[in-house]
Amino acid sequence: MSNMPDFSVHKPTNMIYKGVAGTGKTYRLLQIAKHYTDYLPKVNNEDLLVQLLQDFSWREVLCLIFLDMHNKKKDLLKVPEIVSHEFFSAKAAQNARDKNLNSTAWLELRRHSPTNSKTVTYKNRSSQAYFDKDHSGAWYLLPESMDFLTELSQQLAEFQQAQRDNNINQEHHFSQQRFSMVSFHQAYGYEEFVEGLRPVMAASSTPQHSQPQMSYAIVDGAFLKLCQRAASDPEQRYALLIDEINRANVSRVFGELLSLIEPDKRDGMANAMTVNLAYSGRAFSVPANVDIYATMNTQDHSLAPLDMALRRRFRFVDCPPQPELLPVISINAGLEPANEAESIDLAKVLMGLNNRITQTLGAEAQLGHAFLWSVYSLAELQTVLIEQIIPQLAQAAGGQVSVLQYILKDEQQPMQAQFIQDSQMLINHDSSNKRDSQNNITAQNPLFVGHGSLLGQPMAAESYNINTDLIAKTGAFIKAIVYQRLYP
Repeated sequence: MSNMPDFSVHKPTNMIYKGVAGTGKTYRLLQIAKHYTDYLPKVNNEDLLVQLLQDFSWREVLCLIFLDMHNKKKDLLKVPEIVSHEFFSAKAAQNARDKNLNSTAWLELRRHSPTNSKTVTYKNRSSQAYFDKDHSGAWYLLPESMDFLTELSQQLAEFQQAQRDNNINQEHHFSQQRFSMVSFHQAYGYEEFVEGLRPVMAASSTPQHSQPQMSYAIVDGAFLKLCQRAASDPEQRYALLIDEINRANVSRVFGELLSLIEPDKRDGMANAMTVNLAYSGRAFSVPANVDIYATMNTQDHSLAPLDMALRRRFRFVDCPPQPELLPVISINAGLEPANEAESIDLAKVLMGLNNRITQTLGAEAQLGHAFLWSVYSLAELQTVLIEQIIPQLAQAAGGQVSVLQYILKDEQQPMQAQFIQDSQMLINHDSSNKRDSQNNITAQNPLFVGHGSLLGQPMAAESYNINTDLIAKTGAFIKAIVYQRLYP
């Protein structure tokens, strides 16, 4: 991805990705997070089996098989079952054996049978018996031998747990994260970010007071916790990822840490600084192996402005819309565009809209490519226009019909082909029956009608309608040419 940091550089990085909504800023943070993630190595269960059996004798392997089958509620085993067990097969493979395996099993079973066995005759018995055979020819583990198999049983349990853990890791891709991600908002403060007083419920220490008692304790915030982890692991890099950094009062959130995050003032650097934290009074400095990445939506004029001091401490990276990432779609869902007349180039749609948005509302009102990122059919394009793009433009334009119609190139179009219709002109144009029909359709969903407001936001005195044919996905809006006119 373009504008990604150089992760091979081992010095502190402070970076803010800024741009309009829908330009992939948060996506960049998620991609950066992957570079601060240690994925657990994949281990084959066969490798775990090799590790388990490599130092075991044939007698121990047989005992292991009986213990394993006992856990599966089967205590009587005939030789073919024993030889086909994965433990026996794996041990044979380790010893490069593929012949006379039944004989090997018979020999070990008889060698470790009791002298008073009524079913097994053998001269050179071992001093310790583990197995015996019933009259059906099925072998079993002697109950009294269990006292000698405690360690082996524990090794089997650890192996089976390792297998379960490994299977879970393979399925869920378990990993160790060396990052923390937070989203700033207007109420986010120093207490959540660095440290603050928090209520703590504790059980009463006296029988007379059975209700939990509430007290207050100093609790570490997200950044402080991350720094503590980084300080104890100096060979690895850690990252703080902040989404929408300008939504909070950054001076209040960072507090005395605002100076400490500068690369040259980190712990161990040339101009290292240490401060005493506001609540605990602890001496603290930011580790040099902590990187900070953030996003900033440049459309958010109503929110707290970014502190100029923060601008000096971060590199700013512009994230413009990238229409070149968007596909060409067909008006026939699921089919490749047969020719230009049946296709809609979403890159050209976005470029055309943004050109006219920039002319009328300014560059900071542009649409990001993410608005059209998941569009692969005409129906999806129609839905995005109705539910996202037009409401976004209406809010940016304050509901001014003339501006909306200019952006959507509606001015010279017949009313039936206009994306946005002037409500008054529509009333004058339509017959009363048609007027009533359209009112019934649009009244079903107030999102589609801009009579002085949109989603609770104040609008200009002008009012507009989204074309009911666009809402119904009929009429002129089933043709590619209607959308092609949005091109530059």
